Amino acid sequence: MKLNQFMKNKKGATGVGTLIIFIAMVLVAAVAASVLINTSGFLQQKASTTGKESTEQVSTGLKIIQTCGKLNGNKIDKLAIYITPSAGSKPVDLRNTKILLSDGHATSIVSYNVEYFEATNAQIFDATGSKAWYNSTTLPNYNFGIINVQDDDGSCTANSPVLGKGDMAVLTVNCTSLTLAPKTRLNGYLQSEVGFKTQFTYILPNAYGKTEDVIILH
Repeated sequence: MKLNQFMKNKKGATGVGTLIIFIAMVLVAAVAASVLINTSGFLQQKASTTGKESTEQVSTGLKIIQTCGKLNGNKIDKLAIYITPSAGSKPVDLRNTKILLSDGHATSIVSYNVEYFEATNAQIFDATGSKAWYNSTTLPNYNFGIINVQDDDGSCTANSPVLGKGDMAVLTVNCTSLTLAPKTRLNGYLQSEVGFKTQFTYILPNAYGKTEDVIILH
C-alpha cells in the first residue's frame, strides 16, 4: 500500500512539472511570435518607405525644353536653359540644383544664387535689365540665375524657387569660364537634390553667322 501511494505521489509531481514546462514553452513562443510580428511590421514599413523613395528618385527630375546661347564675338558666353518638371515628377526645388558644364578642357559647376531671380518673363538675354543676369553686379560664372516664365500657383519665388506641374523657368548661366567656340562639344547635366540627373550634349555649329546674336542649341 505504501509503495502504491508513493508511485501515485511521484506521478502527480511529474504532471505538475510537465505543465509548468508546457506553460513556459507557450510563453516563450508567444514572446517570440510578438518579436517576429513587430520585426515584420518594421521591415514592411521600411520596405514601403524605401519603395516610395526609390519611386521618387526615378520619376522626379527636370526636362530641358530648349537651350539657347548668346554670342559674344566668336564664342558663346551666356546660356539660357528652359526647364520644366518631367512627366509624373514631384515638385522640384531649384535651390539645391547643380548645373555641370564642360567644353572638353574646362569644367564649370554652378549653383543657384538668390540675388539673381527675375520674377517676370523678361527678355531672356537682357544683360542689364534682367535681375537674372545683373543685380548690382553681373551674374558670376559659378552661379546661375532664374527667370520665372510660367508659374500659375505662385510656387516659384526667389527664396523658394519650386517648379510644379506645368511650371516653366529659364536657368541663366554665365559660361565665360568655358570656351564655347564653333565645333565645340558641350556636355553637361542638371542635378536636383532629389531625383534623376538630366544629361545633355550639344555640338556647336561649324561657324557662327555674322548676323547671328542668339543660337538655338536644342
